[in-house]
Amino acid sequence: MDTVPQLRIALAQTNPAVGDLSANAAALVEWTRRAADRGAHLVVFTEMFLTGYPVEDLVLRTSFVDASIATLTATAARLADEGLGELPVVVGYVDRSGVTPRAGQPKGAPLDAAALLHRGRVVTKTAKHHLPNYGVFDEYRYFIRGDRLPIFRLHGVDVAIAVCEDLWQDGGPVAAVAQAGAGLLVVPNASPYEREKDDVRLELCADRAREAGCALAYANQVGGQDELIFDGDSIVVDASGELVARAAQFREELLVTDLELPLADPRATPGTFPVDAGDGTTITVERLVLSGDPLPAYAPEPPALAPRLDDLEEVYSALVLGVRDYFTKNGFGSVILGLSGGIDSALTATIAADAVGPDRVHVVLMPSRHSSEHSVSDARDLVERQGLHSRVVPIEGIVDAFDKEIDLHGLAAENLQARVRGMLLMSLSNEHGHLVLTTGNKSELATGYSTLYGDSAGGFAPIKDVLKTTVWQLSRWRNEQAGRESDLLRRFDVPPIPENSITKEPSAELRPDQRDTDSLPPYDVLDRLLSDYVEHDMGKGELVAAGHDAELVARVIRLVDLAEYKRRQYPPGPKITPKNFGRDRRLPITNRWRETPAT
Repeated sequence: MDTVPQLRIALAQTNPAVGDLSANAAALVEWTRRAADRGAHLVVFTEMFLTGYPVEDLVLRTSFVDASIATLTATAARLADEGLGELPVVVGYVDRSGVTPRAGQPKGAPLDAAALLHRGRVVTKTAKHHLPNYGVFDEYRYFIRGDRLPIFRLHGVDVAIAVCEDLWQDGGPVAAVAQAGAGLLVVPNASPYEREKDDVRLELCADRAREAGCALAYANQVGGQDELIFDGDSIVVDASGELVARAAQFREELLVTDLELPLADPRATPGTFPVDAGDGTTITVERLVLSGDPLPAYAPEPPALAPRLDDLEEVYSALVLGVRDYFTKNGFGSVILGLSGGIDSALTATIAADAVGPDRVHVVLMPSRHSSEHSVSDARDLVERQGLHSRVVPIEGIVDAFDKEIDLHGLAAENLQARVRGMLLMSLSNEHGHLVLTTGNKSELATGYSTLYGDSAGGFAPIKDVLKTTVWQLSRWRNEQAGRESDLLRRFDVPPIPENSITKEPSAELRPDQRDTDSLPPYDVLDRLLSDYVEHDMGKGELVAAGHDAELVARVIRLVDLAEYKRRQYPPGPKITPKNFGRDRRLPITNRWRETPAT
């Protein structure tokens, strides 16, 4: 009976740091050693792992691309020097095409590339063919298109390499694999997190495996990079699209999977030949052989199938990971925020405690003459529940000193209180090196319900992309996890957020008896409208047709449009929705277009 070839593949679901090529290279060697210890026959790292992703305008610097290429070559040699050269490694990096870019193409003609390392050298290279230019992606700005598909024979199995977006669009490398034939397609990815995206990814991988006619291994990055969160969720499917193995979300993992794969066609000999990519381009297929004979049969390991997180745990985990990596990768030692007793600052403080540890979280209670008694008591309650560092700085005297000199009234007087608080937090940040966390949510940012240089002052905004209704949902969910501990949750023996902070009516407390509903509609109504207008780009007519009240549509659209200048000055924060304020949604500040006429 003929032997069915087997391969043990290891997907290195890892968390690189942008620009830290030496550390990323060292991590590659360490994770390759782990894969070798597990008996892997092939290791696949993520997209642009050696440089981190996304590197944005760094790719336009000759020095950076030179360093990426040099690091790749040095890493191949280092693997061999450390006894790991026999284990093939697929890894992403930045390369250049070697052609002179045409007008309108990026300087230096950079490539979003992947290479195969083996026996101390770079055996072959490829580059992303489809360049995404939507949402958070600007890859026509940074890269030129790749046009080569390497297929290497490993232990009798033909293995092809494609890069991330090449799965998301029709034609290109997947179509070329379908024509050229392969037993396995490996895909390095840096696919950012959005709510409920994991199901979309699985369906995509299954469809592309069936289209290519081979098993597919999808290795995805994990970690935070400025606003983007990468959730891992690496996947292996067989040629029929059935799920074989899946890694966990939001943590580093070596996903090791044994596959039975078809024996390579002996008539498919080394060399290059063109293939119609089915998208109006031609791809050059390059065949090469690392090892032609199948391995002796061995006992496979049981495949790993990590359970999926429910929706709220997924969102909360993304926020914690985003804060943790921004904090760690930028070298901060502590965070500070204003704690009002309200739900937004309570959730922000809790995310921070989970992300960096309660001993590194400093909160400042800054009551004014309009602060209610329960605001201070609720804030103190949260401090005691979580073990945070706290101090009280009453602001009434400071506000009075300002008011004595400039005599402010109405909204100007309200905003002065917020600005005093922002000034105090920034001053303590300067003095002690804390990272200031802002506490505004997406509903407030959308409608301009925030004060420039006041509650908007800070370095990172953990709930910037979280609508108010979701803030309440996440807070209740987090309280339900009391007593539980995980990679992204600290153990609190009691619910970490006071119940009164969740249930009381929200208020900025900048004037007597103030309530959010004085200025805004109820949040359950507002958030549905904001989701449709901001995240789905509906115009006035579409919003009314979707069932939103016409008068409210006109009012909210005007609030959102007029607040663009504020959002442009707001700190970055983790992206969790299909369209966040920042990398995703880009509207002009100076803009006379109105969905509704001015009244």
